[in-house]
Amino acid sequence: MNMKSLAGRRVAVAAGLVLALGCGVSAHASATGPRTISGKTDEAVTHRSGGSGDKGTIAACSQDVLGVSSVKEPADSKEARHLLLIVQNAGDKKCNLYRYPLVRLGADARTTVPVIKGSDPTPGVPVTLAPGEEAYAALLVSGGARDEYEAKSITLSLQGRKLGSNAGKPIDVPMPAPTLYADDGRLVTYWTTASGFALHHVEVTDLDPDRFPPADQNAHMAY
Repeated sequence: MNMKSLAGRRVAVAAGLVLALGCGVSAHASATGPRTISGKTDEAVTHRSGGSGDKGTIAACSQDVLGVSSVKEPADSKEARHLLLIVQNAGDKKCNLYRYPLVRLGADARTTVPVIKGSDPTPGVPVTLAPGEEAYAALLVSGGARDEYEAKSITLSLQGRKLGSNAGKPIDVPMPAPTLYADDGRLVTYWTTASGFALHHVEVTDLDPDRFPPADQNAHMAY
């Protein structure tokens, strides 16, 4: 990912980061200055962490404590095919992100987006976010497959500690473009604290779909 793209993404994140409310609907953050959550200024995050931490006592991240945004990659691309989903822990305690986000592209989507099996940086280990830290998942909107359709919404659900469980309510993710053109080749990565790692898997898979086949989605057909 080049520096121009990274700089563009940071500007977009500062403008687009939102606090996911308990009702599952996101409220847009102001682009005119620092965002304040629970009396604390939302400043740029420079530290990244991952791993299990005290995973036995750390709660799963939910929509109540996460800020959520999405940006195109690269930021100046005309086609919104490669997206970066970004979450930030806006709470005052650590929380765990499990596996990958359960994403639906479009209000009428019947299934969640398949995950790229080889994109898990630490298999079996959740991503632990301290207050203020971010995590990322890359999303391939269209992979050149059949049955293209228009998607005017992105919905994200978080997985719980137990496989097949959900943590909290679905979150409406702010759109990086008015309309996305998705198809049967859509894919998403596991959560990671390294945005470049997530994007690499989407880019490589887009060029060679057989290199990282999607995982079985049978356990996540519905929220």
